[in-house]
Amino acid sequence: MDDIVRQAMAKWPNVPHCFGWLGLDARGQWFMRDDRAQAAGPFPQSRGSLLRHEKLVDFIQRNYERDDDGCWYFQNGPQRVYVELEAAPLVLRVDAAGVLTAHTGETLAAKAAYLDEAGRLYVETPRALGLVHTQDMHVASDLVEQGTWQPQDVLARDLPARFGYVPSPAQQKAGH
Repeated sequence: MDDIVRQAMAKWPNVPHCFGWLGLDARGQWFMRDDRAQAAGPFPQSRGSLLRHEKLVDFIQRNYERDDDGCWYFQNGPQRVYVELEAAPLVLRVDAAGVLTAHTGETLAAKAAYLDEAGRLYVETPRALGLVHTQDMHVASDLVEQGTWQPQDVLARDLPARFGYVPSPAQQKAGH
């Protein structure tokens, strides 16, 4: 977490949390969801505006964390902005050696792999569960064929409970 964020949290400790305004899609892209996007429906059906400002995206990714309830958020100064997840807390890129790089830029180790009913490949890492980026499925399939990864079958709907994350903190807050 950035020092400036820690300082803001100490200076203003009681800023209300923000829900529904930020989404992370299955390709590791961030979306700002204003009132209009939220009124149009839940994420990812209503995505909002793709964030393209590189420094803003880097700031979000440096300050992306998980709370004790499994909700992922971006610490924006003194305010927590909870993130709506399309698939998993992380989106992973994979190279031919099996090195995983999260959408946040972190290099992570693979603990186990999972294949859901739609053919999406997830990898458990020490940080969190991540979805393998669609552009890297050819590399990931080579790792499976070589026996480096041996994915277990899983239902996508079971992943949040199994790996302790909340896909929609906004819906959880609303009591759904």
